[in-house]
Amino acid sequence: MNKYEIILYWSSEDSCFIAEIPELKGCIAHGETDEIALKNVKDAMTLWLEVAEEFGDSIPQPKGRRLQYA
Repeated sequence: MNKYEIILYWSSEDSCFIAEIPELKGCIAHGETDEIALKNVKDAMTLWLEVAEEFGDSIPQPKGRRLQYA
């Protein structure tokens, strides 16, 4: 099981929930509900990791802690 931090929030601009995994550049998804956004980003994470492995790209280790915010 991958233990990457997932940030989930409501976007008024997009009128949907957004879920992103900051440690995996560009790994982001959305959904009408928070549950759907979370499922979608987990699917996106699986694909992100599969593609990175296929192309021999480096895969960051999960930090296992909360990221810093500015």
